[in-house]
Amino acid sequence: MSSVPERNEIDTEYTWDLSNLYATDEDWEAAYENVEEGISALEAYEGRATEDGETLLATLETREELFRNLSNVVSYARMRRDEDTTDQQYQALTARAQSLASDASSAASFINPALQDCTREELDAMIEEEPGLETYDHYFDDVLRMKPHTRSAEIEALLADLGEVTGAANEVYEMLTNADMEFPTVEDPDGEAVEISLSNFTKLQKRPDRAFRQDVYEQFYDEWEDVRNAVGAAHRNSVKADVKLADAREYDSARKAGLDGANIPVEVYDTLVDTVRDNLDVLNRHADLKRERLGVDELRMWDLYMPMVDSESPEVPYEDAKEHVTAAVAPLGEEYQEQLAAGLDSRWVDVYENQGKQSGAYSGGTYDSQPYILMNYQDDIASMYTLAHELGHSLHSELASEAQPYIYGDYEIFVAEIASTVNEALLTHHLLDTVEDESFRRHVLNEYLERFRATLVRQTMFAEFEQQTHELTAAGEALTPDRLDDIYGTLKGDYYQNAAIDDRIAREWMRIPHFYRPFYVYQYATGISAAVALAERIREGDEDAAASYREFLSAGSHGYPIELLRETGVDMTDADPIEAAFAAYDDALSEFEELA
Repeated sequence: MSSVPERNEIDTEYTWDLSNLYATDEDWEAAYENVEEGISALEAYEGRATEDGETLLATLETREELFRNLSNVVSYARMRRDEDTTDQQYQALTARAQSLASDASSAASFINPALQDCTREELDAMIEEEPGLETYDHYFDDVLRMKPHTRSAEIEALLADLGEVTGAANEVYEMLTNADMEFPTVEDPDGEAVEISLSNFTKLQKRPDRAFRQDVYEQFYDEWEDVRNAVGAAHRNSVKADVKLADAREYDSARKAGLDGANIPVEVYDTLVDTVRDNLDVLNRHADLKRERLGVDELRMWDLYMPMVDSESPEVPYEDAKEHVTAAVAPLGEEYQEQLAAGLDSRWVDVYENQGKQSGAYSGGTYDSQPYILMNYQDDIASMYTLAHELGHSLHSELASEAQPYIYGDYEIFVAEIASTVNEALLTHHLLDTVEDESFRRHVLNEYLERFRATLVRQTMFAEFEQQTHELTAAGEALTPDRLDDIYGTLKGDYYQNAAIDDRIAREWMRIPHFYRPFYVYQYATGISAAVALAERIREGDEDAAASYREFLSAGSHGYPIELLRETGVDMTDADPIEAAFAAYDDALSEFEELA
């Protein structure tokens, strides 16, 4: 029987090394207490933070020390929990860390209202008085920009205290899907029992036996049907929390609130949706080509992930993937490449799936730690691309934390998805340029096409779903599971006009964890659009393009995302990058037809 191993069955070299954060849980407990003390130290500045430049600097530095320590405490607890979400010890640590984070946010909530009570001229006078405040110049601009949506110190403290509660729907969803749900075991064409999981579902949908794919598809979505009321309640309350918080901050919509933190105009979102809608003929060309390549009369939902090649994905062991990804990023410069290689050899990555492990993949870590990458590596080309993707995030974090002070050491998701997707594009070109095996090349090109389908188009469809569900909730309509099925199923039909839409696919919204991070997914689509343009310039050997891209990564959040990206020559306020991405998608389809 093909089964998922227990955590203790995974070789240590393929697990991340969290000892770089805390060597033991006892060290974590000591850090937890230190954060509690830091909260008290910060609270002492309430009511006097802006009395003069020296006090303001001391307030900001106290906050930074608190949140630097807090981020380590939270990250360690969450990553330990993600190793095995059924482990109640680390569930408890995570809950404590989240509660502590809520307390810290509440304690710090007086700072922004205090700054917003000042004029820009008063802040400039304090900077002149205390030069140490010069570092915070962009931060001050950002805080003042948000003044119309910042409430009184009392209400800000209340909203911060409620953070743990408003995020509860996501926690319930994660526990249900990663710890409590058990997916069925199916028999493959060779008579072997295969256990379906959240992590391997997509891989099983790439098996060549169509009847097996259908069986996996139907049993997987039937399992979701059994928990539809619980997932529906979690989703409904998550959306409701988004709407209520937007109302509390006096935004016209939850979408406006979701985009305003990064200062992204709503028009960017609308332009993305409109431009993708205008180019759905490329997606449907892809669907028609897939139907022809599979030799079927009708493309069904269990065919969508099937490669347009005659064999399963070539096996790509993790060690081979490391070599390919490292070689692919050479155009970004020797230093970038060396940092990436060193990270892969330093246990940044928790590689393989195990029982109870958090599904999917992410790049984490803190300003003071090495990056950490969670994966569920499946020895295939798609997993290799996921590794390249997450390493893009990790190197972004490394470069930003090296170049920027703590206040700017993080970055917005809007630019984060560019860093990850540039790596994917470079990997594609590297493989097509260096691998001679025709079957492997076809698989690579197929994967590239799937990235366009899944990232540029599918994430935009998700964005439409989010927009509709939030608008309906704001209008007072109840988001029942049946209503959510109807919204999602209609969108799926709009996008996949040349495929057969069945009732089960309408439940797909239930398995998308990103819906619990409001107005997040659209950035995958804008990210691939910008990344395709950047990667093309870098790949052509333009040293200025590579240098400006590295500067873009090193900038962290020291500037607004749209402006930072514009400095690289890409402007996401118009449709041109999205149109160019569809042109690349269309060209890749033609190249595949020629190669096949």
